[in-house]
Amino acid sequence: MATAQYNEDSIKSLDWKDHIRLRPGMYIGKLGDGASPDDGIYVLIKEVLDNSIDEFIMGNGKQILITISGKQVEVRDFGRGIPLGALVDCVSKINTGAKYDSKVFKKTVGLNGVGTKAVNALSQLFLAQTFREGKSKLVEYKSGILIREEDIDTPNEKNGTLIKFVPEEEIFTAYKFRFEYIERLLWNYAYLNRGLVLNFNGQKIISKNGLLDLLEQNIDDGILYPIVHLEENDFEFAFSHAAKKYGEEYYSFVNGQHTTQGGTHQAAFREAIVKTVREFYKKDYDASDIRTSIVAAFSIKIQEPVFESQTKTKLGSQHIEPGGQTVRNYVNEMVKRNLDNFLHRNPDVADALRRKILQSEKERKEMAGIKKLARESAKKASLHNKKLRDCRVHYNTNKEQRLESTLFITEGDSASGSITKSRNVNTQAVFSLKGKPLNSYGMSKKVVYQNEEFNLLQTALNIEEDMDNLRYNNIVIATDADTDGMHIRLLLLTFFLQFYPELVKAGHIYILQTPLFRVRNKKQTFYCYSDEERLNALAKVGAQPEITRFKGLGEISPDEFKHFIGKSMRLDPVILTKESGIEKVLSFYMGKNTPDRQLYIMDNLRYEENSPEELISL
Repeated sequence: MATAQYNEDSIKSLDWKDHIRLRPGMYIGKLGDGASPDDGIYVLIKEVLDNSIDEFIMGNGKQILITISGKQVEVRDFGRGIPLGALVDCVSKINTGAKYDSKVFKKTVGLNGVGTKAVNALSQLFLAQTFREGKSKLVEYKSGILIREEDIDTPNEKNGTLIKFVPEEEIFTAYKFRFEYIERLLWNYAYLNRGLVLNFNGQKIISKNGLLDLLEQNIDDGILYPIVHLEENDFEFAFSHAAKKYGEEYYSFVNGQHTTQGGTHQAAFREAIVKTVREFYKKDYDASDIRTSIVAAFSIKIQEPVFESQTKTKLGSQHIEPGGQTVRNYVNEMVKRNLDNFLHRNPDVADALRRKILQSEKERKEMAGIKKLARESAKKASLHNKKLRDCRVHYNTNKEQRLESTLFITEGDSASGSITKSRNVNTQAVFSLKGKPLNSYGMSKKVVYQNEEFNLLQTALNIEEDMDNLRYNNIVIATDADTDGMHIRLLLLTFFLQFYPELVKAGHIYILQTPLFRVRNKKQTFYCYSDEERLNALAKVGAQPEITRFKGLGEISPDEFKHFIGKSMRLDPVILTKESGIEKVLSFYMGKNTPDRQLYIMDNLRYEENSPEELISL
C-alpha cells in the first residue's frame, strides 16, 4: 500500500477566514442550535458586545443598542468608533486590534484581535460601519469575503460603531435565538457596568447597584440576613445565605466576562470566605458548614488575563498582572479586610451568620451516618451499575469534546436500550430509571441519600459536594410524549430544582424532543415533530404514503434513534425565568394544592390532536 509523500506540498497555509470556518470550535466553543446558553451563536453576540463594553469601560459611550430580528443581530455603540483606515483590518485580519496596547485597553474583555474576525468569518452576512467626526466607513462581507467598501459623509451621526451579522446557516444549522439567554447576558453586562444603558429590542436594561442587584434578582427563596455588598478598587463582591437551599452558588466575573466554570479567582474567593469567618469568630468551623447555601457574586479585574479556553469561561491566571501579586493573595486580602470590618460594624449580620453555620454543622453531623451508608451503597452499585452506561469524555476534563458530554435520563429498559445502542459512546451516557421517581418536593436532602435512585443519579453526575466536578454538560430528560412521560419529567425537575437549582440556572437541563410521526415512501423518509411537519411531509412524498405514529421511545428502533440524538438532535432547554421563583413553581405543580391545579387545567386545557409538548419554561 503506497503512502502519500510528506514534502513542501503537504504544508498548507489557510486564509484567515478559512481556518476559522474549518475549525470554528477553536474560536467559539461548540456550535449548537441555540438551545444551550454556551452555543456559538451567543458567543458571536458576546464578541461584538465585548468591544462595545470595552469602549464604555474606557469612558466612551453610555448606551448600546441591540436589535435582533429573525436571524439578524445588530449592535450599535456610541464609543470612539474604529479608526476609519483600520476598519478592514480590524474585522478581517487576525491578530489586529488596539487591545494589544495595554495603555489604551488595560483590562479588557474581548478576544485580542480575534473576536470580530470570528464573527465575520462565521456569518453569511457581516456589515461593519464606523462613525468618527462626521465621517464614516462601511464594509460588507459574505461568508468572510469582502463584497462592499464605502466611504460616506455622516454629519448627523454620533461617533461609534455599528455591526450587523447573520450567522452562517451552513455552520449553525437550524438555529434559533432564545431571548432568555441574551437577556441574561445583557443583565450581567449591566450589573458589572453601573450606569450603562443596554437597549434590547426596546427593553431598557440598567443596574444602579451592581452585584447587589444581581443577587436580589436571582435569590428567589429568601435570605437569612441582608446581602453583604462590598468593593474596593478592582474587586467587588456580594453574598448571603439562602433560606431554602443546598450547596453553593457563585456568579464569578473577570474583566466583565462571566466565568461560568470559575477558575483561580473563584477558588481564592471560596478559600477567603472560610478563612475570614474562622478568624472573625476564632473558631475552626468546617468549610462546608460556612459555605453551604451561600449565594455569592464577585468581580475582579486583571491585566492580561489568561483563560483556559478560547471562550473564556474559566480563569487560569495566577497573577493580577504579569509578575505582580497572585490572584489568591489579592482576593484573600480584599475579602479579609472588607468582610472583617463589615462584620465588626454589623453585629446583627454576624450573629445571623453564626447561627447559620451552627445549624449547618448540626445538619451535617446528623447526615454523616446516612451519607456514609449511601456512599458505600453507591460504590457497590457502581461496580455493576446497570443504570448507568457511561461515556468516555466528561465535562470536568479538558478534552476537546467536553461541551458535548451528555447524560440521557430515560424511563424503562426499552427506551434505554434504543438510546444505548444508537448513542455516541464518546460523549453520550445513559441513566435508566426503573419507574416513576419519588416526589421529593418539601423533603430534606436526606432523601437524596436514602433513595437509591436519587443517590445513584447524584453519584453519576458527581455533584454531591459542589458543581465544580459536574461530569456532563447536558443533562437530558428523555421520556415518552404522554401523560406518564410528562409526570416523570416533572418529578425529575422537582428533584433538580429542590436540591440542585444551580444546574437549571446554569442551563444544563434539557428535555429531548423525539418525532411523533414517520412519513415515508420508497424514496423518502421524513421524521415529524408536529402536525405541521407531518402535513408538509405528506405534501412532499405525494401519493400512497406510509405513516407511523410513535407512541413511545421504545417503539423507535436504534437505527432510527441515532438520527434524533445526533447532529439534528432537538432539545428544549429548561429555563427558570425571573418572574417564577423555584418555591412558587414547585408548590403549585408538586404541592398539596390539588383543587388549584384542577381549576388551572380546566381553564387552560386545549385539545390538539397529536400535538407535541411545548418548550418547558418555568
